[in-house]
Amino acid sequence: MSDISPSAFKSRSRGNWIRLRTLILLRWWAIAGQVTALIVAQQLYNLNLEIGLCYLVVGVAVISNLVASFVYPENKRLSETETLLVVLFDMLQLGLMLYLTGGLNNPFSILIVGPVTVSASALSSRSTLFLGLMAILIVSILTQFHLPLRTEQGFILRMPDVFLFGNWAAIVIAIVFLGVYSRWIVSEMDAMSNALQATQMALAREQKLTDLGGVVAAAAHELGTPLATIKLTSSELAQELSDNEELRQDAVLISEQADRCRDILRSMGRAGKDDLHLRKAPLTALIEEAADPHMDRGKTIHFEHVSSSGPLDSQPTIHRRPEVIHGLRNLIQNAVDFARGNVWIESRWSETHISLRIMDDGRGYPQHVMARIGEPFMRRRGPVSDPRRPGYEGMGLGLFIAKTLLERSGADLSFANATDAQKDGAAGHPDRTGAVVEVTWPRHRMEDETSDSRQPTGDNPPIRA
Repeated sequence: MSDISPSAFKSRSRGNWIRLRTLILLRWWAIAGQVTALIVAQQLYNLNLEIGLCYLVVGVAVISNLVASFVYPENKRLSETETLLVVLFDMLQLGLMLYLTGGLNNPFSILIVGPVTVSASALSSRSTLFLGLMAILIVSILTQFHLPLRTEQGFILRMPDVFLFGNWAAIVIAIVFLGVYSRWIVSEMDAMSNALQATQMALAREQKLTDLGGVVAAAAHELGTPLATIKLTSSELAQELSDNEELRQDAVLISEQADRCRDILRSMGRAGKDDLHLRKAPLTALIEEAADPHMDRGKTIHFEHVSSSGPLDSQPTIHRRPEVIHGLRNLIQNAVDFARGNVWIESRWSETHISLRIMDDGRGYPQHVMARIGEPFMRRRGPVSDPRRPGYEGMGLGLFIAKTLLERSGADLSFANATDAQKDGAAGHPDRTGAVVEVTWPRHRMEDETSDSRQPTGDNPPIRA
């Protein structure tokens, strides 16, 4: 149903965020650790190592760090490919050090997992897969080919074959598990970050709509969603075109111009006044305001208002919060998009609670997504055309944005299908066969505390952008 379908954008490339200086500092730490291990092995444990070759391998890392430090500026940020090459160099350098110091008989062989974990946290899935396979190849080679660890007396230090195989298996499992684990966690965080960014953009747009009036408000509302779509899509393109700098710059320019349009719309309201009378409204008026953009979309919207604590004119006067209006508008849009012909909006209030139920006569929520409703679905863009939603191209974030904004206002949301409720024996209307969304607030969280409507509101202050 509607915007719970998988989303249509991918996160920005994290590989382009890493500074060269950060990797240089990490490499200095690795070099210091390798030199310390060589000194301890030679001086304290009297191991007979190919010390000259070992220091030669460490020297290569030192030279590469010095060259990178003096040639490139401190604030240089690496591209995806450059970051991959730096991490691959560190992995090969560590593999060569392990070859010279006993292979998998060396307890420090587990450090080969480090570059894969870094890649899973910062690079694309393709780069992570490549580095993971390289790490497995290196440790597999080291099981058979390496210089032995010898004591001063000439004894060779080596594990029994069963322990050697166990060490190899443990490292391979660690590479796969930590790589996949890190990738999943970072992807979830990145997906949530993008979704929250879209939520903040939606809330900022709705806040400006509350301030602006007339044609300016209408223009800002109509342009807000396309600008958000342009912003997110251009960010996607910038990532996809990372190998073509000229086209990537064009995509970045589109993103910057979308931000500029947003700033222009924001500045258009700075000369206005904040009408204090518009800060609050009756509950029914706010619901009808949220539904107004969808009244003329070919579906019939029915309003039903019921009071559980007195006459209908005792309805609460509530704050006109932008997040509440935008959240309800998204839920109503979802219902209108997938209704066959009718949408019902029921509002109820008592002395302690305010509740709102939005129902339609569509097919309802697909069963396989019921447990994940309200999560931001982030997977690759697919066909966006839907015969049930002619002329609409959503970003797959509608329910997430609505749920996040309404919960911020103190609401509890529940999602169900009307057909399931009827099967369970719950009372209902047979024509209401689609999705059901119920939103409930504690009354004190929504109601305006001013009991005397004749109390003066004061001067209207200038709008602050």
